[in-house]
Amino acid sequence: MNDPVIALTLGIAVIAGSVLLFWPDRGLLWRWLRGARATERVMIEDALKHLFDFEYKERIANLQSLSGALTVSGNRAAELLRRLQEQELVGFDGDGYRLTPEGRKYALRVVRIHRLWERYLSEKTGLAPLDWHQEAEIREHNTSPEEADRLSASLGHPRFDPHGDPIPTAAGDIVPLQGRPLTELAVGELAEIVHVEDEPDAVYAQLVAEGLYPGMRIRVNESTPQRIAFEADDEEHVLAPILAANLSVLSLPQEDEDDKTEPSQRLSALAVGDVGRVVSLSPVLRGPERRRMLDLGLIPGTEVSVEIESPSGDPTGYRVRGAVIALRREQAEQVRIERVA
Repeated sequence: MNDPVIALTLGIAVIAGSVLLFWPDRGLLWRWLRGARATERVMIEDALKHLFDFEYKERIANLQSLSGALTVSGNRAAELLRRLQEQELVGFDGDGYRLTPEGRKYALRVVRIHRLWERYLSEKTGLAPLDWHQEAEIREHNTSPEEADRLSASLGHPRFDPHGDPIPTAAGDIVPLQGRPLTELAVGELAEIVHVEDEPDAVYAQLVAEGLYPGMRIRVNESTPQRIAFEADDEEHVLAPILAANLSVLSLPQEDEDDKTEPSQRLSALAVGDVGRVVSLSPVLRGPERRRMLDLGLIPGTEVSVEIESPSGDPTGYRVRGAVIALRREQAEQVRIERVA
Protein backbone atom coordinates (compact mmCIF):
# COMPACT_ATOMS: atom_id res chain seq x y z
CA MET A 1 0.00 0.00 0.00
CA ASN A 2 2.93 2.28 0.64
CA ASP A 3 4.63 1.50 -2.69
CA PRO A 4 2.57 4.00 -4.72
CA VAL A 5 3.26 6.68 -2.11
CA ILE A 6 6.97 5.98 -2.20
CA ALA A 7 7.00 5.93 -5.99
CA LEU A 8 5.07 9.20 -6.11
CA THR A 9 7.48 10.77 -3.60
CA LEU A 10 10.50 9.60 -5.57
CA GLY A 11 8.94 10.86 -8.79
CA ILE A 12 8.32 14.27 -7.30
CA ALA A 13 11.89 14.36 -5.96
CA VAL A 14 13.30 13.44 -9.38
CA ILE A 15 11.20 16.12 -11.08
CA ALA A 16 12.18 18.72 -8.50
CA GLY A 17 15.84 17.77 -8.83
CA SER A 18 15.65 18.00 -12.60
CA VAL A 19 14.01 21.40 -12.39
CA LEU A 20 16.68 22.56 -9.94
CA LEU A 21 19.44 21.37 -12.23
CA PHE A 22 18.13 22.06 -15.72
CA TRP A 23 15.69 24.99 -15.41
CA PRO A 24 16.67 27.41 -18.22
CA ASP A 25 18.83 30.32 -17.05
CA ARG A 26 18.21 29.65 -13.36
CA GLY A 27 19.09 25.97 -12.92
CA LEU A 28 22.31 24.95 -11.18
CA LEU A 29 23.72 23.46 -14.39
CA TRP A 30 23.08 26.65 -16.32
CA ARG A 31 24.60 28.74 -13.54
CA TRP A 32 27.67 26.48 -13.47
CA LEU A 33 28.05 26.73 -17.24
CA ARG A 34 27.76 30.53 -17.11
CA GLY A 35 30.34 30.63 -14.34
CA ALA A 36 32.70 28.38 -16.29
CA ARG A 37 32.30 30.50 -19.42
CA ALA A 38 32.89 33.68 -17.40
CA THR A 39 36.04 32.18 -15.84
CA GLU A 40 37.30 31.14 -19.27
CA ARG A 41 36.63 34.63 -20.65
CA VAL A 42 38.47 36.23 -17.73
CA MET A 43 41.47 33.97 -18.36
CA ILE A 44 41.44 34.83 -22.07
CA GLU A 45 41.23 38.56 -21.41
CA ASP A 46 43.98 38.43 -18.78
CA ALA A 47 46.17 36.50 -21.22
CA LEU A 48 45.57 39.08 -23.95
CA LYS A 49 46.49 41.88 -21.53
CA HIS A 50 49.74 40.11 -20.69
CA LEU A 51 50.61 39.67 -24.35
CA PHE A 52 49.79 43.31 -25.05
CA ASP A 53 51.93 44.49 -22.12
CA PHE A 54 54.93 42.58 -23.49
CA GLU A 55 54.27 43.88 -27.00
CA TYR A 56 53.99 47.46 -25.73
CA LYS A 57 57.31 47.14 -23.91
CA GLU A 58 58.90 45.53 -26.98
CA ARG A 59 59.37 42.20 -25.28
CA ILE A 60 58.40 38.71 -26.46
CA ALA A 61 55.86 36.74 -24.43
CA ASN A 62 56.23 32.99 -24.05
CA LEU A 63 54.66 30.09 -22.21
CA GLN A 64 56.65 30.76 -19.03
CA SER A 65 55.82 34.47 -18.90
CA LEU A 66 52.10 33.78 -19.33
CA SER A 67 52.15 31.02 -16.73
CA GLY A 68 53.81 33.35 -14.23
CA ALA A 69 51.57 36.34 -14.98
CA LEU A 70 48.37 34.32 -14.57
CA THR A 71 49.75 32.13 -11.75
CA VAL A 72 48.65 28.94 -13.51
CA SER A 73 50.48 25.75 -14.39
CA GLY A 74 52.41 25.40 -17.61
CA ASN A 75 49.83 22.92 -18.91
CA ARG A 76 46.98 25.35 -18.21
CA ALA A 77 48.88 28.19 -19.91
CA ALA A 78 49.60 25.97 -22.93
CA GLU A 79 45.93 25.06 -23.23
CA LEU A 80 44.97 28.71 -23.00
CA LEU A 81 47.42 29.66 -25.74
CA ARG A 82 46.03 26.87 -27.91
CA ARG A 83 42.52 28.30 -27.46
CA LEU A 84 43.73 31.79 -28.34
CA GLN A 85 45.37 30.47 -31.51
CA GLU A 86 42.19 28.63 -32.48
CA GLN A 87 40.27 31.90 -32.11
CA GLU A 88 42.94 33.64 -34.23
CA LEU A 89 43.72 36.08 -31.44
CA VAL A 90 47.34 34.98 -31.03
CA GLY A 91 50.03 33.69 -33.37
CA PHE A 92 53.39 31.97 -32.82
CA ASP A 93 56.37 33.15 -34.86
CA GLY A 94 59.13 30.85 -33.60
CA ASP A 95 60.45 33.24 -30.93
CA GLY A 96 57.28 33.62 -28.93
CA TYR A 97 53.60 34.50 -29.01
CA ARG A 98 52.28 37.71 -30.52
CA LEU A 99 48.83 39.25 -30.85
CA THR A 100 47.07 39.14 -34.20
CA PRO A 101 45.36 42.38 -35.33
CA GLU A 102 42.07 41.07 -33.93
CA GLY A 103 43.76 39.98 -30.70
CA ARG A 104 45.39 43.38 -30.27
CA LYS A 105 42.04 45.10 -30.82
CA TYR A 106 40.47 42.90 -28.13
CA ALA A 107 43.38 43.47 -25.74
CA LEU A 108 43.27 47.26 -26.19
CA ARG A 109 39.57 47.22 -25.35
CA VAL A 110 40.23 45.41 -22.05
CA VAL A 111 43.24 47.63 -21.22
CA ARG A 112 41.15 50.74 -21.92
CA ILE A 113 38.38 49.62 -19.57
CA HIS A 114 40.86 48.66 -16.83
CA ARG A 115 42.67 51.98 -16.90
CA LEU A 116 39.47 53.99 -17.05
CA TRP A 117 38.27 52.22 -13.92
CA GLU A 118 41.57 52.94 -12.17
CA ARG A 119 41.19 56.62 -13.04
CA TYR A 120 37.60 56.59 -11.77
CA LEU A 121 38.51 54.83 -8.52
CA SER A 122 41.35 57.27 -7.87
CA GLU A 123 39.29 60.41 -8.51
CA LYS A 124 35.74 59.57 -7.49
CA THR A 125 36.11 57.23 -4.51
CA GLY A 126 38.04 57.08 -1.29
CA LEU A 127 39.58 53.73 -2.19
CA ALA A 128 43.23 53.40 -1.18
CA PRO A 129 45.81 53.44 -4.01
CA LEU A 130 46.83 49.87 -3.21
CA ASP A 131 43.29 48.70 -4.01
CA TRP A 132 42.76 50.48 -7.36
CA HIS A 133 44.35 47.77 -9.49
CA GLN A 134 42.54 44.80 -7.94
CA GLU A 135 39.15 46.52 -8.04
CA ALA A 136 39.68 47.51 -11.67
CA GLU A 137 40.65 43.88 -12.44
CA ILE A 138 37.20 42.82 -11.24
CA ARG A 139 35.24 45.54 -13.03
CA GLU A 140 37.02 45.32 -16.39
CA HIS A 141 35.49 41.93 -17.19
CA ASN A 142 31.93 43.14 -16.59
CA THR A 143 32.00 46.43 -18.50
CA SER A 144 30.82 46.73 -22.08
CA PRO A 145 32.48 49.05 -24.62
CA GLU A 146 29.40 51.28 -24.49
CA GLU A 147 29.65 51.55 -20.71
CA ALA A 148 33.36 52.31 -21.07
CA ASP A 149 32.55 55.19 -23.44
CA ARG A 150 30.15 56.65 -20.89
CA LEU A 151 32.71 56.21 -18.12
CA SER A 152 35.34 57.98 -20.21
CA ALA A 153 32.98 60.87 -20.94
CA SER A 154 32.14 61.27 -17.24
CA LEU A 155 35.86 61.61 -16.50
CA GLY A 156 36.51 64.10 -19.30
CA HIS A 157 38.19 61.55 -21.59
CA PRO A 158 41.45 61.26 -19.62
CA ARG A 159 44.64 60.32 -21.47
CA PHE A 160 46.43 58.60 -18.58
CA ASP A 161 45.53 56.47 -15.56
CA PRO A 162 46.76 57.43 -12.06
CA HIS A 163 49.98 55.45 -12.51
CA GLY A 164 50.91 57.27 -15.72
CA ASP A 165 49.87 54.49 -18.10
CA PRO A 166 48.23 55.79 -21.31
CA ILE A 167 44.53 55.03 -21.75
CA PRO A 168 43.73 53.73 -25.26
CA THR A 169 41.06 55.63 -27.15
CA ALA A 170 37.83 53.99 -28.24
CA ALA A 171 39.41 53.63 -31.69
CA GLY A 172 42.36 51.72 -30.24
CA ASP A 173 44.98 54.47 -30.46
CA ILE A 174 47.55 54.56 -27.67
CA VAL A 175 50.50 56.80 -26.82
CA PRO A 176 53.89 55.13 -27.48
CA LEU A 177 55.98 54.01 -24.53
CA GLN A 178 57.78 56.92 -22.89
CA GLY A 179 60.50 57.26 -20.30
CA ARG A 180 63.28 55.04 -19.00
CA PRO A 181 64.00 53.51 -15.58
CA LEU A 182 65.14 55.91 -12.89
CA THR A 183 68.19 53.68 -12.43
CA GLU A 184 69.52 54.86 -15.81
CA LEU A 185 69.74 58.54 -14.80
CA ALA A 186 73.16 60.04 -14.17
CA VAL A 187 74.01 61.92 -10.98
CA GLY A 188 72.84 65.54 -11.26
CA GLU A 189 70.37 64.78 -14.04
CA LEU A 190 66.95 66.47 -13.87
CA ALA A 191 63.88 64.44 -14.84
CA GLU A 192 60.14 64.01 -14.36
CA ILE A 193 58.40 60.85 -13.18
CA VAL A 194 56.02 59.72 -15.92
CA HIS A 195 55.05 56.27 -14.66
CA VAL A 196 54.86 54.37 -11.38
CA GLU A 197 54.64 50.60 -11.87
CA ASP A 198 51.78 49.17 -9.78
CA GLU A 199 52.91 45.54 -9.82
CA PRO A 200 54.03 43.68 -7.79
CA ASP A 201 51.93 44.94 -4.90
CA ALA A 202 54.76 44.93 -2.35
CA VAL A 203 56.93 47.18 -4.51
CA TYR A 204 54.07 49.54 -5.34
CA ALA A 205 53.20 49.84 -1.64
CA GLN A 206 56.72 51.11 -0.89
CA LEU A 207 56.60 53.65 -3.71
CA VAL A 208 53.21 54.91 -2.45
CA ALA A 209 54.62 55.17 1.07
CA GLU A 210 57.40 57.38 -0.33
CA GLY A 211 54.75 59.73 -1.76
CA LEU A 212 56.00 59.34 -5.34
CA TYR A 213 53.64 59.99 -8.25
CA PRO A 214 53.66 60.87 -11.97
CA GLY A 215 54.47 64.53 -12.58
CA MET A 216 57.09 64.87 -9.84
CA ARG A 217 60.36 66.53 -10.79
CA ILE A 218 63.43 64.80 -9.43
CA ARG A 219 67.20 65.21 -9.43
CA VAL A 220 69.55 62.30 -8.78
CA ASN A 221 72.09 62.97 -6.01
CA GLU A 222 73.66 59.52 -5.77
CA SER A 223 73.57 56.34 -7.86
CA THR A 224 75.33 53.16 -6.75
CA PRO A 225 74.57 49.44 -7.06
CA GLN A 226 73.24 49.60 -3.49
CA ARG A 227 71.11 52.78 -3.50
CA ILE A 228 69.60 55.54 -5.59
CA ALA A 229 69.26 58.88 -3.76
CA PHE A 230 67.28 61.66 -5.39
CA GLU A 231 65.51 64.88 -4.50
CA ALA A 232 61.79 65.31 -5.13
CA ASP A 233 59.60 68.12 -3.79
CA ASP A 234 62.65 69.47 -1.93
CA GLU A 235 63.00 66.22 0.02
CA GLU A 236 65.49 63.42 -0.40
CA HIS A 237 64.35 59.89 -1.13
CA VAL A 238 66.57 56.81 -1.01
CA LEU A 239 65.53 53.63 -2.81
CA ALA A 240 67.16 50.31 -3.56
CA PRO A 241 67.78 49.98 -7.31
CA ILE A 242 65.22 47.17 -7.56
CA LEU A 243 62.58 49.66 -6.36
CA ALA A 244 63.86 52.63 -8.35
CA ALA A 245 63.63 50.55 -11.54
CA ASN A 246 59.82 50.64 -11.14
CA LEU A 247 59.81 54.41 -11.72
CA SER A 248 59.94 55.60 -15.32
CA VAL A 249 61.25 59.11 -15.95
CA LEU A 250 61.76 61.57 -18.80
CA SER A 251 64.89 63.70 -18.78
CA LEU A 252 64.34 67.47 -18.65
CA PRO A 253 66.55 70.25 -20.02
CA GLN A 254 68.90 71.67 -17.41
CA GLU A 255 67.51 75.16 -17.97
CA ASP A 256 64.16 73.98 -16.58
CA GLU A 257 65.78 74.23 -13.15
CA ASP A 258 65.84 78.01 -13.58
CA ASP A 259 62.04 78.05 -13.62
CA LYS A 260 61.83 76.37 -10.24
CA THR A 261 59.90 78.32 -7.60
CA GLU A 262 61.03 78.91 -4.04
CA PRO A 263 61.36 75.69 -2.01
CA SER A 264 58.17 74.64 -0.26
CA GLN A 265 57.62 72.58 2.86
CA ARG A 266 55.01 70.25 4.22
CA LEU A 267 52.43 71.81 6.49
CA SER A 268 53.40 69.23 9.11
CA ALA A 269 56.84 70.93 9.42
CA LEU A 270 55.34 74.01 11.15
CA ALA A 271 55.45 74.35 14.93
CA VAL A 272 52.96 76.10 17.23
CA GLY A 273 52.92 79.82 16.41
CA ASP A 274 54.35 79.36 12.89
CA VAL A 275 52.47 80.66 9.87
CA GLY A 276 52.54 79.34 6.32
CA ARG A 277 50.81 80.02 3.02
CA VAL A 278 49.34 77.12 1.07
CA VAL A 279 51.18 76.53 -2.20
CA SER A 280 49.48 73.35 -3.38
CA LEU A 281 47.90 70.07 -2.39
CA SER A 282 49.79 66.92 -3.28
CA PRO A 283 48.43 65.05 -6.32
CA VAL A 284 48.41 62.03 -4.02
CA LEU A 285 45.27 63.55 -2.48
CA ARG A 286 42.37 62.43 -4.67
CA GLY A 287 38.61 62.06 -4.66
CA PRO A 288 36.61 62.77 -1.48
CA GLU A 289 39.76 63.32 0.59
CA ARG A 290 40.95 66.10 -1.72
CA ARG A 291 37.50 67.71 -1.81
CA ARG A 292 37.38 67.65 1.99
CA MET A 293 40.70 69.48 2.26
CA LEU A 294 39.48 72.12 -0.19
CA ASP A 295 36.21 72.47 1.75
CA LEU A 296 38.28 73.12 4.88
CA GLY A 297 39.77 76.14 3.10
CA LEU A 298 43.19 74.70 2.26
CA ILE A 299 43.45 76.27 -1.17
CA PRO A 300 46.54 77.95 -2.70
CA GLY A 301 47.16 81.41 -1.21
CA THR A 302 45.42 80.71 2.11
CA GLU A 303 47.40 81.45 5.28
CA VAL A 304 47.51 78.72 7.91
CA SER A 305 48.87 78.99 11.45
CA VAL A 306 49.51 76.27 14.01
CA GLU A 307 47.27 76.86 17.03
CA ILE A 308 47.68 73.81 19.25
CA GLU A 309 49.20 70.35 19.35
CA SER A 310 47.53 67.43 21.07
CA PRO A 311 49.49 65.81 23.93
CA SER A 312 50.52 62.98 21.60
CA GLY A 313 51.46 65.41 18.84
CA ASP A 314 48.83 64.07 16.46
CA PRO A 315 46.43 65.53 15.42
CA THR A 316 47.36 69.21 15.32
CA GLY A 317 45.00 72.21 15.38
CA TYR A 318 45.45 74.69 12.52
CA ARG A 319 43.73 78.06 12.15
CA VAL A 320 42.37 78.49 8.63
CA ARG A 321 40.25 81.52 7.72
CA GLY A 322 39.22 82.17 11.33
CA ALA A 323 38.35 78.57 12.17
CA VAL A 324 40.47 75.94 13.91
CA ILE A 325 40.57 72.55 12.20
CA ALA A 326 42.28 69.33 13.28
CA LEU A 327 44.48 67.49 10.82
CA ARG A 328 46.31 64.23 11.27
CA ARG A 329 50.00 64.31 10.45
CA GLU A 330 49.49 62.19 7.34
CA GLN A 331 46.97 64.76 6.08
CA ALA A 332 49.19 67.76 6.88
CA GLU A 333 52.04 66.12 4.96
CA GLN A 334 49.98 66.38 1.76
CA VAL A 335 49.77 70.20 2.00
CA ARG A 336 52.73 72.15 0.60
CA ILE A 337 53.32 75.61 2.13
CA GLU A 338 55.82 78.44 2.15
CA ARG A 339 56.65 80.02 5.48
CA VAL A 340 55.32 83.49 6.26
CA ALA A 341 57.47 85.70 8.51
